[in-house]
Amino acid sequence: MLSTGALPVRWNRCARARRISLRIDPRAGAVVVTLPMRAARDAGLALLRTHADWAASRLAALPSAVRFEEGAELMLCGRLHPIRHVPDARRGVWVESGEIRVSGEAGFLRRRVADFLRMEARARLSRLVGEIAASPEAAGGLTPSRLVIKDTATRWGSCSSERVVMFSWRLVMAPPDIQHYVVAHELAHLRHLDHGPHFWALVAELTPHRVVAERWLKHHGASLLRTG
Repeated sequence: MLSTGALPVRWNRCARARRISLRIDPRAGAVVVTLPMRAARDAGLALLRTHADWAASRLAALPSAVRFEEGAELMLCGRLHPIRHVPDARRGVWVESGEIRVSGEAGFLRRRVADFLRMEARARLSRLVGEIAASPEAAGGLTPSRLVIKDTATRWGSCSSERVVMFSWRLVMAPPDIQHYVVAHELAHLRHLDHGPHFWALVAELTPHRVVAERWLKHHGASLLRTG
């Protein structure tokens, strides 16, 4: 038992970890204890006890979780949209009069909303990728080999050495300027895989939204991860 009482904890063994570490997973609402392969679980528990107050305060500061259910409000491109269940309709999921409307049985509502947001994310982020890659500032060479949309716990996007670009579907909830920055950031990695001065100079050419986007994600990113 910790001094702060019971805390939700997830244990993670990682071959790449060189030391025991703690982080908060906003999506799960839990403390993640990462252990190197040979580290003892007791050592992780000792570190958690040492930082129990920090973990408890960080968990308490998380925004309330938003579930995909009737009446809940979720963001789409930075604007709140209430979910309205329309069981007798035959349109799947669609946006009308500022609402996200969902047809069919109530038991399928959560999955249908999640699928809708993933499809919206792919459509909107794919369009942004095309627009930025075709811009004069890109000067060619910023087209990924593949675009992947998935759910992630820590990253809004990534770029591999194979030129595969990945984005979190949750970005579709963020305002357009934030989406633009994250897409530009990852496309810039197609030319510069590091975060050196040449990389940041290219980012500045591709998007004017870096400062606003980084601040917005710092303050509101947890809300996106707590939605679903």
